[in-house]
Amino acid sequence: MKRRSLLAMSALLLALAGVRPARAQQDKPAFSPQQLDQILAPIALYSDALLSQMLMAASYPIEIVEAARWSKANPNLKGDAAVQAVQNQTWDVSVKSLVAFPSALMQLNDHLDWTQKLGDAMVSQQQDVADSIQRLRAKAADAGNLKSGQQQTVTTQGSGADRTIVIEPTNPDVVYVPSYNPNWAYGAWSEPAYPPAYYPPPAGYGYGAALASGLLWGAAIAGAGAALYGGWNWARGAGYVNINSNRAVNVDRNFDRSRYSNNNRWQHDAGHRRGVAYRDAATRQQFGQSRAGAEQRQQFRGQVANRPQGGAGQGQRPNVGQGGQRPNVGQGGQRPNVGQGGQRPGGGQGGQRVQNRGANAGGARGSALSGVNRGQQVNREAARGRAQQNRAAGHPRGGGGARAGGGRPSGGGGRPGGRR
Repeated sequence: MKRRSLLAMSALLLALAGVRPARAQQDKPAFSPQQLDQILAPIALYSDALLSQMLMAASYPIEIVEAARWSKANPNLKGDAAVQAVQNQTWDVSVKSLVAFPSALMQLNDHLDWTQKLGDAMVSQQQDVADSIQRLRAKAADAGNLKSGQQQTVTTQGSGADRTIVIEPTNPDVVYVPSYNPNWAYGAWSEPAYPPAYYPPPAGYGYGAALASGLLWGAAIAGAGAALYGGWNWARGAGYVNINSNRAVNVDRNFDRSRYSNNNRWQHDAGHRRGVAYRDAATRQQFGQSRAGAEQRQQFRGQVANRPQGGAGQGQRPNVGQGGQRPNVGQGGQRPNVGQGGQRPGGGQGGQRVQNRGANAGGARGSALSGVNRGQQVNREAARGRAQQNRAAGHPRGGGGARAGGGRPSGGGGRPGGRR
């Protein structure tokens, strides 16, 4: 079971950190307003606190998946009970908070491509995200599809282009997670090139049948108000997510208050990113994430090459003797069938290679094709050498230095036939 879990997480890391590697290495431009409206349309009508916590959590997609698996394994734990049960998990506080709202958590888990876009936008374009949410809420209000009710309260501040729409739970202790079709909620969509996606609610969370129009409400989650610690500063030109540290410690007892000692503005924690690549070079540099360059890749290859294998000594390659010798090579690094001085068959002094060698001594390499027939030539030369030895043995000559019948030369030390 543990092995299957590790394999599944490995596949997820590949999916998130290396999906489309050729394209992932390219920097991508900032999301346009049209793209942001398309991305945010499925959740822009959620209450401010829940929406902010979903967007924060979306910047940690690996942890979203882990939390979703935990939630599926513990279906009877909801609201504050679920949050208390994950206190010892290492996830970010925003991810821990979402176990109180399993349908919202599953929506992020079931559409990871979309989730990663949400997180990228939140990390790099938080002000643009705030502007997009307000644009979408204004469209829904103008279409008559955003109103107060038993589940949530809608408050409008200002008017016209300066209008700000705030959404809060009607009962702070009871939270409902809505579901809706963006193609209905916002009226006629103004950007057909960027149509919004519709993600029907996951089964089993009290929504009933999905509808083409209207807001669907999941089952009431009592006691979930304690898991809501986020909010929004909707100021024009300065929109961002606020953190209530006093409430965050109820969700995560290890929550670091010192990160928010000077202000309450949310700060992305790269430590919970878990290796998922950021969208552009500026964000990678901001959070200390660099792509492996040629030098780093070469270093990695070297580490792999020097890893002990197959009983070889530490750092040595398999079947290689001391001193880095190649297989079947004698002392001094000589190659098979090579005489003293490193000469190759048929070669002159200094280890020159046979055939097509220039004037450069010392084994200078020729062209890439110069040694194609080298093996055949070596065989031919060896055959000629054996024939010469046979002829010499049958016709001894020289001053008594010839070998005969296996005896040693009686004088002179000359070889049969003399030196050629």
